[in-house]
Amino acid sequence: MQIDLSHRIETGMTVYPGDPSVSIEPHATHDRDGCRVRAAQLGSHTGTHIDAPAHVMAEGRTLDTYSVDRFTFDAVRVDCTDLGDRDPITAADVPDEAADIAIFWTGWDSHWGTDRYLEHPYLTADGAAACAERGYAVGVDTLSPDPTPTDDTAEGESSGLQAHRALLGADNLIVENLCNLERTPERFELRAYPMALGGDGAPVRAVGVGE
Repeated sequence: MQIDLSHRIETGMTVYPGDPSVSIEPHATHDRDGCRVRAAQLGSHTGTHIDAPAHVMAEGRTLDTYSVDRFTFDAVRVDCTDLGDRDPITAADVPDEAADIAIFWTGWDSHWGTDRYLEHPYLTADGAAACAERGYAVGVDTLSPDPTPTDDTAEGESSGLQAHRALLGADNLIVENLCNLERTPERFELRAYPMALGGDGAPVRAVGVGE
């Protein structure tokens, strides 16, 4: 079983507030040029992607410093589908199992392309610290493991990318904007190979592999 866990990259797709917008436009056509080529403009954190420590730390590691096998993970899926808008995922929700990555399944990919997608559940500072302590990378089917700032930001929410800093500061990678997690078993292999950009992050083709 192999399940595509990646959002399609296309013009006008959802991006984190302030990130570059995405444009995929014709460059060459069969009628005019005898071949088809498209021009792509996008940020390094477009769609389903992976974050490196350099994303939030000036001296942090870049993706090209990791061996390819680092992007294959023994994953445990954590069911958080009972959570609502801007609800916290706390240390009590973090599993204590032998795994490479904890993937928090909220079902929020169903809101992809809407304003509500930005109002996703988020990993608290203590939740991120628990993941870091247990050696987990983190995967989410949301825009970020941290709350995304919007007009609905509530008092008491984590701020300052605390989850990012706790995880990436411990050299635990983050995979964001996963989808189709309802199709995976609780334990599976995640393959999330980044484009060879070599920097702070890159889009991935994320695939879940299981029996």
